[in-house]
Amino acid sequence: MNAIPWHELVICIPLLGFLWIRARASSDARRVCLAFAAITLALSCGLYLWGLESPSGSFEGFFGWNLIHIDQFSAPLIPLTALIYFVTLLATVGHKTQQFPFAGALISESLTLGTLSTDTTWWMILLLSLSVVPMWFELKSRGTSTRVYELHQAIFVGCLILGGCLSERTSAPALNLSVVLLTIAVLVRSAAFPFHLWRIDMFEKASFGSSILMVSPMLGAYLCMRLVLPTEPDWALHTISFLSLATSVYASGMALVQNDGRRFFCYLFLSHSSLVLVGLELATPIGLTAALCMWLSVGLALTSYGITLRCIEARVGRIDLNRYYGLYTHMPTMAAFFLLTGLASVGFPCTIGFIAGELLIESAMDFSPWIGWIVVLATALNGIAVLRAYFRIFTGTKHPTTIPMRSQFEERVAIVGLSLLILAGGLYPQPEVESSYQAAIHLLEDYHRSDQQRSDQKRSDQQHLVPDPAAVSPQTPQAD
Repeated sequence: MNAIPWHELVICIPLLGFLWIRARASSDARRVCLAFAAITLALSCGLYLWGLESPSGSFEGFFGWNLIHIDQFSAPLIPLTALIYFVTLLATVGHKTQQFPFAGALISESLTLGTLSTDTTWWMILLLSLSVVPMWFELKSRGTSTRVYELHQAIFVGCLILGGCLSERTSAPALNLSVVLLTIAVLVRSAAFPFHLWRIDMFEKASFGSSILMVSPMLGAYLCMRLVLPTEPDWALHTISFLSLATSVYASGMALVQNDGRRFFCYLFLSHSSLVLVGLELATPIGLTAALCMWLSVGLALTSYGITLRCIEARVGRIDLNRYYGLYTHMPTMAAFFLLTGLASVGFPCTIGFIAGELLIESAMDFSPWIGWIVVLATALNGIAVLRAYFRIFTGTKHPTTIPMRSQFEERVAIVGLSLLILAGGLYPQPEVESSYQAAIHLLEDYHRSDQQRSDQKRSDQQHLVPDPAAVSPQTPQAD
């Protein structure tokens, strides 16, 4: 098993698919893209299941590479990301294939999997910086304005690179500036308030599928875990936590009053991803476990929810939540999946989001009752927003139509598969919780080890700065 660079292949297979499509200029780009995404998903799932039997639970790069390192924290995120890309591509059928950038999706998947497979600072910075490029090309190809996207991503990349450079210096002013820059980079990438405008603009101008793929892996949270939590002081973590809490409530309130379906989904996802950051910044075993469980549940539930919303949009056009569509009689199965995935995102019992929501509220209440109540408020507003969208789209009137509106086979496979995973994770959550708890303990041990090393280094530097009294004391003259 170790004779083949399996983990490097997971990253390289989508890249090979991108080169295949570009070189052959194939008219059937969807089939090629779907084949490479399926191979990536199968290999990543196989490696994850094989890794569960590994005593160490971590993997190093092939031939002694130091760029690839997968631990208990990142191991489940790789098959989750591969699954998100596969089902989104699988549900891209009909006229949606004419506007979807299949080659860009493959290069984006390769960059995302590469980011999730490393903890090397500069390799991660490079991949994160490159990951913003495919979406820029898509916006440019559509002839829309890219000014908002360019401004925010320039801030993100600039703060990321400068923060990485300054973090290598040992002087206190440079260290404080690197903390500020890396914190801003995390907030911009996570679209926390007030840096959320680029995500709204992206959902309105880019294809719905590409926007889902851009936000679902939650690379901002991964950046926070790898570069912020182990090195930055408590005030930086509290800043991210406070802004994430504010963003979760603000986004949930905005989702409740949105009229456009894409903006509604964007705010809904933003609220849930901000709650993941809140759990990460609690820096407790239960808080980190809740954040990792919610990371998986949000990735599955809201990706399914977005795909369902995208399928409906492909039939009726851009969804206006000011009117009633009455689509239940035309697509009852889609209505059931829409309600299931939406409720799973807010922690409905017997779904994958239930345990994650309970753990997050419990850890937040233990840390501070005010934080716990804010989390409850954001979750309640999200639940009301989900039910409002359901009633507007599927009830309220009868929608006469002369064309069939039922879902196609590929769409049903994608949504049913994700729904089964959502129910399985809710009915049997023990493996997910146990794996997340072990990853949380491992991360906290690394964090405390790094903190101890920084304290020892600081103490050593202070000792070097203090002169030796014996070396500077005047010599006592000796008597002749």
